[in-house]
Amino acid sequence: MTAPAVNRVLETALYVADLDRSQAFYERVFGFVTMLRDHRMCALAVPGRQALLLFRLGGSVMPSETPVGTIPPHDGHGRQHLCFAIDRGDLDAWQAHLEALGMAIESRLEWPTGGSSLYFRDPDQHSLEVGTPGLWLNDQPARGRPNLV
Repeated sequence: MTAPAVNRVLETALYVADLDRSQAFYERVFGFVTMLRDHRMCALAVPGRQALLLFRLGGSVMPSETPVGTIPPHDGHGRQHLCFAIDRGDLDAWQAHLEALGMAIESRLEWPTGGSSLYFRDPDQHSLEVGTPGLWLNDQPARGRPNLV
């Protein structure tokens, strides 16, 4: 049996100690716009019809009742990782942007598959990455993009 199609990742979540601090960080560093905010979470608009959800640690361990139904409980602990896709030509601009904000860049990698990455941390020490096309085989520049799915 073949699985129905998936189009993209719609939302990604990080669990944070201080929701106000993290919301301000992602707005300042990435320019993300807040779409929804309450006492337990903040939903930020990421280009490409995606969302970054910031949940206050322990704020979603009970079911959340909404006008449209119940959201099951969830939570996360420890340092997590996510990568935002950037254009190849923007890598140096990202490095300069992070440095201008006084943020430490942990690593700059040139991958054998052709992509490049910058790694840095958010206020909760989550590992953040901005990466160019070519990091993964399913994200190659148009001329060499394999059809893996």
